[in-house]
Amino acid sequence: MRRLRDYYPCGYAESVFAIDYRKLYDKGFRGVIFDIDNTLVHHGDDSTPEVDELFVKIHEAGLKTLLLTNNDDERVQRFIRNIETDYICDAEKPETSGYIMAVEQMGIERSQAVVIGDQIFTDILGANMSGIKGILVKFIKLPEEKWIGKRRYLEKLILWLWRHSSCPDNINDIYLQER
Repeated sequence: MRRLRDYYPCGYAESVFAIDYRKLYDKGFRGVIFDIDNTLVHHGDDSTPEVDELFVKIHEAGLKTLLLTNNDDERVQRFIRNIETDYICDAEKPETSGYIMAVEQMGIERSQAVVIGDQIFTDILGANMSGIKGILVKFIKLPEEKWIGKRRYLEKLILWLWRHSSCPDNINDIYLQER
């Protein structure tokens, strides 16, 4: 049976661009495992020049990157056209096997990895079950989108509970700007 804490992130950011990746490196992290859809770009979109540049900056900070996605290879290949990164597709998140494979593929320990994703019930839960810290980012939604799904409302509740708890695993002081 799952505990509520299994769904808690170790950090929260407005976007992947609000995180200071050099601070992550200084805290001992050596690899970043990213979700793609609604984390880096809107669902199904190709990468943007801003995302491409973000990966360059992350690598310059000394961090390895890997995309862990439930998407198929064709989607990932289209996305990484201008990005040098490893990836694992068809990962069946939140199953732990993809997360474990990700850290092994990057050649780092679980304690040196951080997962960044937009979904508590896949990205964060999978990271926690795998013994990897996870940072939740606000999901990318187009202005004209009205329906966000029932799970997003549950995620808001879990995020509120997390913010009002004393979670010892929180990753502090990793933001470029105030949250």
